[in-house]
Amino acid sequence: MGKVGKYSLEFENAFLAETTTVTGALEKQGPLGGYFDKSYQDLYCGEDSWEKAEMRLMADAIDLLLDKANLDIKDIDCILAGDLINQVVISNYVMRDLGAPYLGIYGACSTSVEGLLIGSAFIDGGFGSKIICTTSSHNATSERQFRNPTEYGGQKPPETTYTVTGAAAGLLTNIRSPIQVKRATIGRVYDPKIKNASDLGRSMAPSAAQTIIDHFEDFNIGPSEYDLIVTGDLSKYGSKVLREILELHNYNVSANYNDCGLMIFDINTQPVFAGGSGCGCCGIVSYSYIYHQLLTGAIKKALIVATGALLNPIVTAQKETIPGIAHAISLERID
Repeated sequence: MGKVGKYSLEFENAFLAETTTVTGALEKQGPLGGYFDKSYQDLYCGEDSWEKAEMRLMADAIDLLLDKANLDIKDIDCILAGDLINQVVISNYVMRDLGAPYLGIYGACSTSVEGLLIGSAFIDGGFGSKIICTTSSHNATSERQFRNPTEYGGQKPPETTYTVTGAAAGLLTNIRSPIQVKRATIGRVYDPKIKNASDLGRSMAPSAAQTIIDHFEDFNIGPSEYDLIVTGDLSKYGSKVLREILELHNYNVSANYNDCGLMIFDINTQPVFAGGSGCGCCGIVSYSYIYHQLLTGAIKKALIVATGALLNPIVTAQKETIPGIAHAISLERID
């Protein structure tokens, strides 16, 4: 492992050995529904509150991952977990039943790649050989915290993104496997001075563009290096802004760019406004569809840029702006 340029890292022995995804019903009905390991039929997921439902999603993702990898929780050196709810309480409460070493992390909707980045550094640095990275989000828990409870029934503007209900978990190891975690770029906080808590896509787009440009410059590469470049959850409006910013810097990503918020839902037929968002959005798409594409050889290299809006309901009520951050990581198939 070594530092590359100003903002990036390159790994030698970090591999994504296995992944799992668990979702809600609307996600299952979307274009990628066939790639998910498990889905629930309603937002309660068999529990009596939405917060417990989100805990169920994360716990299921970890359990399924251990089963797939034929491991016991005692085999795990550390779990890196995060979510959107105050003090990452979803992750904290799931971990109380596992007894594994645990680091709670928060990068808003960039948390899935933040976890991969930290976990890969641990693996490559020799500080563990089996690390689980997991994250979750839930439409109802997130709406209650950042906007209004679902029961409120308030009208939403078209730029609103729809928080994904689901959880994703991945197993990082130092044992050679087909999918290698190769490169990473740590994001910088960028504030475009947007105050609309409904317009998170456009508030995160400049930070995503900044991280992608940093990644290209640090590694002296361009968009053609990757078969697929995805952002986490800029959705309809934010992804348009991202492309425009990159074009201003002479980077054309039209041939190989997509956004997880546009991939997980069909915004033309599903009631999701501008597309998907949330910690689960990027994690679920990355650990299901993109992982499958890499595993089958349909693509060889993917750059995943998870984006996070660093807002808080208290400071937004105080008319503060919404800064964003984005972290990038590359997954590459090796023969």
